[in-house]
Amino acid sequence: MLKDSNRADHLLRLGAGSACPGERIEPAIELVEKGNIDYIIFDSLSESEMLAFERHKMSQPGEGYDTYTERRLRRIWPECARRGTRIIGNMGAANPRGAQELAIEVARDLGLGGRKVAAVLGDNVLSSIRELDPIVNETQERVSVFGDRLIAAHAYIAADPIVEALQQGADLVITGRVGDASLFLAPMIHAFGWKADDWDLLAKGIVLGHLFECAGQVTGGYFADPPYKVVPELHRLGFPIGEISADGRMVITKPPNSGGVVSPATCAEQMLYETDDPANYIEADVVADFSDIGFEQVGLDRVAIAGTVRGKPKPEMLKVNLGVREGFRAEGTVFYAGPGAYERAELAADVIRKRLEQVTHLKADALRFDFIGISALYGPTTAADKPPWEVGLRVAGRTQERAEAWKIMHELETIDNNGPAAIGRGLRSEAITEILGYYSTFIPREMVDTEVIVKEA
Repeated sequence: MLKDSNRADHLLRLGAGSACPGERIEPAIELVEKGNIDYIIFDSLSESEMLAFERHKMSQPGEGYDTYTERRLRRIWPECARRGTRIIGNMGAANPRGAQELAIEVARDLGLGGRKVAAVLGDNVLSSIRELDPIVNETQERVSVFGDRLIAAHAYIAADPIVEALQQGADLVITGRVGDASLFLAPMIHAFGWKADDWDLLAKGIVLGHLFECAGQVTGGYFADPPYKVVPELHRLGFPIGEISADGRMVITKPPNSGGVVSPATCAEQMLYETDDPANYIEADVVADFSDIGFEQVGLDRVAIAGTVRGKPKPEMLKVNLGVREGFRAEGTVFYAGPGAYERAELAADVIRKRLEQVTHLKADALRFDFIGISALYGPTTAADKPPWEVGLRVAGRTQERAEAWKIMHELETIDNNGPAAIGRGLRSEAITEILGYYSTFIPREMVDTEVIVKEA
């Protein structure tokens, strides 16, 4: 293992610890205890999750980071400290400094005083976006059209500040909105001293990061589709490990005797995940061309990245994730069962619709009725030849005012006693939520100033 020896003749071993905020912790523990890894890397952010953390920060100003952070660190950090495994993650989300302070408290509580915790700042570019007023990709209008409804703007920053944090000796690096694949590229640059313009090596690192950003998806998660694609012991799915050489050779594997599978097929499927143009995969660090990539099985659950991966100079503009207030969503479900379940669900939908339109005079931007098991996924269809014995009526609406959203919830809450016979309702715990719409734009790279703050526990 490398363990920061910074020797080019060693393998660097990276483990992917998560694909979402509330990820299962057992695979991460297994990576640390059995994976012999130098780094464990946690990805907590998608576009929607970033906005969810912004929403949380709006209601709880001291928070806005991945709420799973404390549990995760308490479970893995002592063993990471014992083995010299460093931790990188974008769990800082909308509040990296808050997550840093939390991590320092956890370290002290665990008896890990002296650990260095870095916070990477600079992705919050709201003020710069307001000043620049760029074109919004989805609307082709200026950002200023959103007015005060624009409440968040986060740029996808590159690996550079993470590398800086590692060079300062950080044991834990916490970021906000960084390119997912950049989380994995950073330790490669740090370990091997890859140059900022060695585009081919950087592209190879980004490719591995892309394969690993969804953790278990490359080891059989989301891949399983019996009887055509069988994944052994999926219930104890192991997460991926990358073995990287200084010259860019890479092998994908997983902890020994863990569940799941690593094969050319699992790698190929993940390679195509969220990919538009394989010849121009744009990241903040490099534009990767993996149109000639291949995967070669070189052992049990060991796949080498083959073919040719090329890199092109990094883009001059960085993508920015925008969050815009767009009203409120009300959502709930009522279940019907037994003979005539579908017909009673249809009647309930008709009753609710008429009450909202004719009695309460609902003002809604959108209102929809889905019959779970009949039309929820594929749109309006006819009932199956054999009448269903269980149907869920899902009602969802979008309004500008919270009071209007409550009208929808009120009708859902009272339909049991004022409509056809149901078996009970399964309303979401947060039945009314404020909508933060996702949009995107671009900002010149030079307008994004990053900062690394390192604190000792």
